[in-house]
Amino acid sequence: MPHPVPSPDAPRHGVRPDTPVRGPARPGPYAVAGVLIAIGIVLPLVVPIYARHDPELAGMPFFYWYQLLWVFIDAGLLYVAYVVMMKEDRRRRAVVRDQAAQGGRPARHAAPGAEATGASDDASGADGVDGDQDGGAR
Repeated sequence: MPHPVPSPDAPRHGVRPDTPVRGPARPGPYAVAGVLIAIGIVLPLVVPIYARHDPELAGMPFFYWYQLLWVFIDAGLLYVAYVVMMKEDRRRRAVVRDQAAQGGRPARHAAPGAEATGASDDASGADGVDGDQDGGAR
């Protein structure tokens, strides 16, 4: 007998689908990572920079060793971009973890830098009573 397919709205590993796992993003780290990656892509494509024979390095013409050098430069740039993004991801996860530890629930679509109110997205009022008009019958 095949296994039933869970509903997309079903909780996974104890987390509701509408529960955020990351806090609001800051644009700075994404911009830095994007610029680093763009440098590693664009500069090796600017052929007039390296379209010459001299200077040679160990008998290898400049246009060969310059491109080979960019392999290592690109690896370094990608590593720095990765570190920047992982640091931002850890910061965003810590925001949610800290709010959960304090008993609050972050706002789902809070603007960067906005404080999460801890208000829930459900229909319950301040007194915790369900806000259904029909008394909860369904």
